[in-house]
Amino acid sequence: MSTPPDRSSEHSPATPAHPPGTEDVLASADVRPTDPTDSALSRRPSRSSRRSPWDRPRDRVLAAVLAVVCAAAVTVVWLFSDSRATEHRTASVPPPRLDPPAAVPGSLAERWRAPSEATPEPVAEGGFVITASAGTVAGRDPLTGEIRWSYSRDLELCTVAGAWSKAVAVYRKDLGCSEVTQLDPGTGRRTAQRNGDAEAPTRLVVDDAHVTTTGERLLNTWRSDLVQTMEYGRVPAPENPQRQPRSGCRYSNVSAGADKVGVIEHCPKEVGARLTVLKAAGEESDEPEQVFSTLLAEPTAQLVAMSEERVAVALPEQRRLLLFDYEGEQRSSHDIAVPTAELATVPDSGVVPVSSGRENVYWFTGSHTVALSAGELRPRWIAENTLGPGTVFAGEYVVPIPGGLAVLDERTGATTRTVAVDRRGHDGSIELEAIGPVLIEQRGRTLVALR
Repeated sequence: MSTPPDRSSEHSPATPAHPPGTEDVLASADVRPTDPTDSALSRRPSRSSRRSPWDRPRDRVLAAVLAVVCAAAVTVVWLFSDSRATEHRTASVPPPRLDPPAAVPGSLAERWRAPSEATPEPVAEGGFVITASAGTVAGRDPLTGEIRWSYSRDLELCTVAGAWSKAVAVYRKDLGCSEVTQLDPGTGRRTAQRNGDAEAPTRLVVDDAHVTTTGERLLNTWRSDLVQTMEYGRVPAPENPQRQPRSGCRYSNVSAGADKVGVIEHCPKEVGARLTVLKAAGEESDEPEQVFSTLLAEPTAQLVAMSEERVAVALPEQRRLLLFDYEGEQRSSHDIAVPTAELATVPDSGVVPVSSGRENVYWFTGSHTVALSAGELRPRWIAENTLGPGTVFAGEYVVPIPGGLAVLDERTGATTRTVAVDRRGHDGSIELEAIGPVLIEQRGRTLVALR
């Protein structure tokens, strides 16, 4: 059969898509199929040739102005920052090793003195003596008084105390004594800092684990890392006003002990003074937890001391010392042969002068030093014509007296001997502290080292 002339045979090879040799020509010439976008891309300038948006003069001027403004803002922030207002120098050498003498020396003379109006009692921690004056807290060599470290703020110092082997300084900021700074007394290094709402003036009351600021309307308590654990009284801008049980009362004096804070309150419509004891650290810092609160028989009272077992309160009209347990029960009452006027005089600082010995707690009334047993706070003996609560020095209890010091037997109060000290006319009250062979006297606004 013959094949139709206009139809290819099934067995004939397929007709090529382009003439022979065309693929070779395209490959050698690197010719690509035409894309309509190619011409547009070819007309775009390359990225490297694009003009910067900051090339115009007005843009460069704007950039310069912004840089100046930023620099000025940084300068203003620094000028008014706490860092600029702080001068801090740490110790370059460790404190000297000092051993106490075997007994109280037969004579003591002044070795150095320094202003220290912000320490109500001497502070000796970390091998140095701490002074606080004119916004500066300083660690001094006990033997020479030379400053080994210092921390200065352009703020008024409210008070400084020793607590937990640290120095705690409170500065006045805004309306109250609100900036609390903790310093390592051996180096001067700052270890913690917090802001609070303490009143001005204020003083620090210290126990084993907490420190409390005094005030007429508000108490603040911090633990050893300066985290606030309790505030009591008229709290500024409270989030929960109903958490304070008696925010309208006035406080006359404060004490602390056994992880508790005690306060004498004078509340509206109450004839007698009120003794209140609070936990130093409750579940919520703005909701104080009351251990007990009781009305006293007199409108004036002094909260003398707090131990692990008892709370001691003096009533001036009765000239008696009442002892309470932490259930709020009065356990005993004791006559106190101290002038009524002294018992009725509330210290300006809000803190009754007391110190601790090896066997007793010592309470200074204004002209008498009363020894209270360390646990139950029972009166043991009274020393007359004294100038302060005294301290332990060289293993013996010493108390300041006019013209010098008296060394007393802690068990009986008997004077074993006296040591003359020339105080250059100072006849006011005196607080004592010992560090090695040096006895420190706080005489009003001045600290004096004796050896």
